[in-house]
Amino acid sequence: MEWKLSLAGLLIGLLVGLTGMGGGSLMTPLLVLLFGFKPSIAIGTDIVHGAIFKSFGAAQHRRMGHVHARLTAWMLLGSAPFSLIGVAVSWWLKKEYGDGYEDTAKTILGVALVVCGIAFLVKAYLHSIPEDKPFLLTNRDRMIAFATGVVGGFVVGLTSVGSGTLFGLVMLIAFPLTAAKIVGTDIFHAAVLLAVAGSGQLLAGHVDLGATGWLLIGSVPGVLIGGRFTVKLPDRALRIALAATLTLAGIKLVDPPGSDGILIAGAAIAAIGALYATARWLAGRGTVVATDPD
Repeated sequence: MEWKLSLAGLLIGLLVGLTGMGGGSLMTPLLVLLFGFKPSIAIGTDIVHGAIFKSFGAAQHRRMGHVHARLTAWMLLGSAPFSLIGVAVSWWLKKEYGDGYEDTAKTILGVALVVCGIAFLVKAYLHSIPEDKPFLLTNRDRMIAFATGVVGGFVVGLTSVGSGTLFGLVMLIAFPLTAAKIVGTDIFHAAVLLAVAGSGQLLAGHVDLGATGWLLIGSVPGVLIGGRFTVKLPDRALRIALAATLTLAGIKLVDPPGSDGILIAGAAIAAIGALYATARWLAGRGTVVATDPD
């Protein structure tokens, strides 16, 4: 199983390095669905793993000038303490309900994944402002950042999901940042936030340190390679596929009546949507090449 964990880490690292998100949203269900981890252990292990490997990506993006430090600080004012509250609630539920909490955690995680999947789908059709201009925070911006931190931090502490998805979505909608700065700020904030939440998960005994090590063997080089990847990918197709993955994984965890049919239909629709977006992207590239004066 060890090399499979490293391969999973590599894929997640590449995705996070490229987009700034998708780490906890995908790694936790992978640990539960493919590797048989209990939801509480999968959540804790993923948080500690994310704190370590995202630190490498954060340092890289900071060197490239892709981090808005003040925006990060205001989000952390809300997210850091409330992530610990989320961890405390998770620990209390585990203590109060014992093994029965695992089913509850599975359902909570599934609902969070569905929400994040919908958020990704929304983000697939939004675009950041391309101009790389200095962005000075107003009081309104600070309040938005702090409120986002409060909500997102609690969700991350409770489920490990959302350290990139929720914060990246809000930054895309609310702040005039380039895509590169959204990715860099997202990863930098997530690294610090997950370090805080991870300390709580370690104290609660919800971390498999052996699995964390094997994941890091793949994820650290993955996030560094992804951060420097220069080939322009079909961004919309990638985000549609990722949104579908998150949503379907969440449905699988919640397991409502008729979930198998939903999964098959959803996978088919997502595949068609991703292929359509890829075809449009390729057609756009062909148009640019055709009109090149050289």
